Amino acid sequence: MKLTRERIIDAGMAEFAVSGYHGLSMRKVAQRLDAQAGSLYYHVPNKSTLIQLMADRVARRAYEAGTAALSALDAAAGWQDRVEAQLVTLRESIRLHPGGAVMLADSPRVLSTGALSLMERLLETLRDAGISAEHAAIGADALLSHTTGFVLQEQSESPTVDVSAEEAASLHARFPLTVAAASAFSEDDKFARGVRLLCAGLGSPNPADPAMKGAADA
Repeated sequence: MKLTRERIIDAGMAEFAVSGYHGLSMRKVAQRLDAQAGSLYYHVPNKSTLIQLMADRVARRAYEAGTAALSALDAAAGWQDRVEAQLVTLRESIRLHPGGAVMLADSPRVLSTGALSLMERLLETLRDAGISAEHAAIGADALLSHTTGFVLQEQSESPTVDVSAEEAASLHARFPLTVAAASAFSEDDKFARGVRLLCAGLGSPNPADPAMKGAADA
């Protein structure tokens, strides 16, 4: 089969899911394609470019999914609904790719224009809601970190530990609030509620804001 940039990206993502950033190499990608490493460089010049192309693919698909979700919203939907639509679809998109959350988290370093487009649209949504540029910058970063961090936990392959009924009862007695919180919501509901809580904080007056402090002292 003819070697193409798209096939190289496919193989790179498959290898990234197994090896992670540090274990990924053009040689391993070439092995997946039953090709010589040198033949890849005609299409993708180096590992950094491959990482950028992979992050772009995930981010652009997430951006398109977010565009569709935003278009489906009622015209009267508030800015919080617009933020939630973008982040819910982002989570769904990166969950489709093992290692997708790591790729998105690292994307600013590799200057992925797809990922930068996701951030730009989120910042525009917050700006249009009347949130200051300073708070929007921190808020958008927190919202994206919530999303990538949530998916990182979902994609974790840490081994589970078998717990006896006696041990479970002991844990419940020692940590009742933690156990109750862990089982109170589904993962989808927990994620969405986290987004709404962050939006609620962004939409509230910030007592650390010098302008708010001045108003309170007046």
